[in-house]
Amino acid sequence: MPTPLRNPAFARLWAAGMFAETAEWMLQVALPLHIYALTGSPAATAATMVAGVLPAVALSPLAGVLADRRNRRTLLAAVCAGQAAVAVPLLVTATNLPLIYLVMALQAGLAAVFEPARSALVPVLAPGETTAANGALGAGTCVARLAGSALGGVLLGFAGLGAVVAAYAGALVVAIAVLVPRFAEPRPARRAPALRAWLDGLTDIRRDTRLKLVIVMTALMSAGQGMFVVLFVLFVNGPLGRGEAETGLLRGVQAIGGLAAGLVLATLARNAAPARLFGWGTVAFGVTAALIWNAPAVTTAFGVYIGLFIAVGVPAVVLNTGLLSVVQTISSPESTGRVLSTGFAVQALAQVAGMLGAGALVGPLGLTPLLNLQAALNLVAGALGVVWLVRRMTTVEPCPTSTPPATSTSPTTATRR
Repeated sequence: MPTPLRNPAFARLWAAGMFAETAEWMLQVALPLHIYALTGSPAATAATMVAGVLPAVALSPLAGVLADRRNRRTLLAAVCAGQAAVAVPLLVTATNLPLIYLVMALQAGLAAVFEPARSALVPVLAPGETTAANGALGAGTCVARLAGSALGGVLLGFAGLGAVVAAYAGALVVAIAVLVPRFAEPRPARRAPALRAWLDGLTDIRRDTRLKLVIVMTALMSAGQGMFVVLFVLFVNGPLGRGEAETGLLRGVQAIGGLAAGLVLATLARNAAPARLFGWGTVAFGVTAALIWNAPAVTTAFGVYIGLFIAVGVPAVVLNTGLLSVVQTISSPESTGRVLSTGFAVQALAQVAGMLGAGALVGPLGLTPLLNLQAALNLVAGALGVVWLVRRMTTVEPCPTSTPPATSTSPTTATRR
């Protein structure tokens, strides 16, 4: 079956991303558990989650500009090296809470630079195959989630935080080694000042109705995701009557469905329309979430929820593949990184708003109404995609273009379909 992974350059990008994300999952799982063991404080544990979100907002302008003005392969390797370096102090001391928060924030900030650069490379290395390429990346992300989550928990439990940090750094070194060989990439534009370059990326969003619609949909879905982070543990421990082990299992099995969906998108459904994947995938995600939250009225059999959480991983990867493919298709080539980084910043802000809102409202409103609100946010976002975005993607609308420098040598300035 044809797949973008037959392209050696894209295959290296895929492998580097998988190792980098495996490393991130190890730390994301281990550090909150480590802090909870040290403090016994849910608030201190929640602070690590916030530290993993806010840097994406603060570094959005820089991340987008770097992704569009630097060699992206070199930038990805530098980010991996930086992530390994900032974790080294944890090998010296693992009980200094301010230091742990700082490491988490720095790691998340560097990850915020990694993702726009990687995604902006997809249409360069897999021209005309963005849906299949993003599906393959989604499958790699699911493998990374399964491997990284398991390694983070197992290493922390049996060997301590030092072993987690060593494995984390080792995975990043492998990612760097994969990225070392050069591959063809257009020379990045460097003429406009950084602030002006970032504002040009915002102008692309303001001028294109499709991109504005994508931002609105992203905000709605991300607010729901922030609510999920807070409410999920309450759901498992409350209506389902389960504990920590079951909580971790349900979070992990989502990657099984996502892996299957990513493989299908990379092969059999490689030519699927990105806007339809985004819209209908979001609708399916909302419907599945609503089914999960209301199922305890019928049954609390844990096997049923394992199946449902595997199932919800499918639309999660489908909608994310569609989202990335839509942005890569309609944003101007020289501003893709800035548009993507702005979207990731909106995503992070909306997640924080969802976390804070869920924490404040779960007492007065109750758990089930808020869980249904989370599902409803995804349904509204999906409806916007199905009703408006699909129609606008099929009409002729000029691709917004930031003015390229006179000396730009980028061969990708032609309008993409």
